[in-house]
Amino acid sequence: MNKSLLLISLLISLFIFSCKKDSFITGSDAVINFSTDTVRFDTVFVSTGSITQSIKIINPYNQKVLLKDVKLMGGNSSAFKINIDGNNTSDANNIEISANDSIYVFVSVLINANNNNLPFILQDSILVSYNNNQKFIQLQAYGQNAHFLKSKEIQTTTTWINDLPYVILGGLQIDSGYTLTIQKGCRIYVHAGAPLIVDGSLKVQGTDSSRVYFSGDRLDEPYKDFPAAWPGIYFRESSTDNVLTFAVIRNAYQGLVSENLSINGNPKLILNNCIIDNIYDAGISGTQTNINAQNCLISNCGKNIMLSYGGNYSFTNCTIASYSNDYILHTGPVLNINNYTAGPTGNLTADMNAHFSNCIFWGSSGSVDNEVAVSKQGNNAFVANFSNCLWRVKNIPAGITASNMLSTDPMFDSVNNQKRYYDFHLKTGSPAIDYGIATGYAYDLDGNPRLIGAATDLGCYEKQQ
Repeated sequence: MNKSLLLISLLISLFIFSCKKDSFITGSDAVINFSTDTVRFDTVFVSTGSITQSIKIINPYNQKVLLKDVKLMGGNSSAFKINIDGNNTSDANNIEISANDSIYVFVSVLINANNNNLPFILQDSILVSYNNNQKFIQLQAYGQNAHFLKSKEIQTTTTWINDLPYVILGGLQIDSGYTLTIQKGCRIYVHAGAPLIVDGSLKVQGTDSSRVYFSGDRLDEPYKDFPAAWPGIYFRESSTDNVLTFAVIRNAYQGLVSENLSINGNPKLILNNCIIDNIYDAGISGTQTNINAQNCLISNCGKNIMLSYGGNYSFTNCTIASYSNDYILHTGPVLNINNYTAGPTGNLTADMNAHFSNCIFWGSSGSVDNEVAVSKQGNNAFVANFSNCLWRVKNIPAGITASNMLSTDPMFDSVNNQKRYYDFHLKTGSPAIDYGIATGYAYDLDGNPRLIGAATDLGCYEKQQ
């Protein structure tokens, strides 16, 4: 074949191919593909709306496909709203999909309030019809009513009961002289940029079987596990007599922040059997304040515990542990203690009095050799006492008192950084078993009994026989 005939043949082939791409496939045996056949929304609180999810409708052929109809079956009365290839409509007709191309359908949901106190399921579907075929994409939303509090200021003694979740929008402030009591089983979901500020008192009354949960209000994947989803809880200068029992604080930027000594001589913050987990910055931050904590787990935070500018602190049978994962890298000690803060002309110092008994300080999968860091400046009184604890340290911090210390792997039950699964119970044979001193605390973080008057296990969990 000479060059002219070859060129003509190529041009004819290109013309035929081009015509084919511009023609429509019309057979009823044509099969278009969806990126998913079901769109699910996790808990969506009424009246707040969901995130937007997308579905791709894919044409796998070398010819165009004509979609006769893409329709939200519930129409305009549906709780679901769709956007079809850039158009906000519940019904679109005669949509062309080019050869080997696709279009997007975006879906969101807004649930109206009703009288149902329990979670409920909303369902709808999207019809896609073409070439005498009908296919459906299923839509499901798990909805829930809630108490919605927007930029709320509490100026009277208030009690929250466990009837509906509480959703905080714009922040919550407990004014000085007033108390908010949160009863067992309550769940508090906090929006981004909405801090919980305590100038008065906060009482959390959870139990081992009915804890009180604080977390961000994005409950959809993957956001429900992101740290820094909400600011945290802040106990300011005038705040007094705060007691958190069986509280779980997760996914905040800072977990608990306590500032200044209590004005009445009592501990400013008491933590009983609490979990503080997946916090982007400090899990517990204390600045010249007084905190008592027992049977608490502070895990996988950017800085698990930061105690600065002095204060009075007591931690008993607490597990403080961090591992690097996809969300937070373990790059700093799990416990950092100092007695100073920056002032206008240099550092200001204050007395420090910190005691730790039966605690575990551990970290791995990061860049930290010493999980306990202690720093002192000036001539103020400085006491940092560790008794019957297990820690990971390469160099024992100067200026502390440490007795009966272990520096060996505590043998936690399960640690899987890839799956972000952590079980900080002790394995059989752990060196932390029976290494503690008797404290008088009768129960561990699970509500299981400890051995009163005898050696107890280190950390927040007592190994059960």
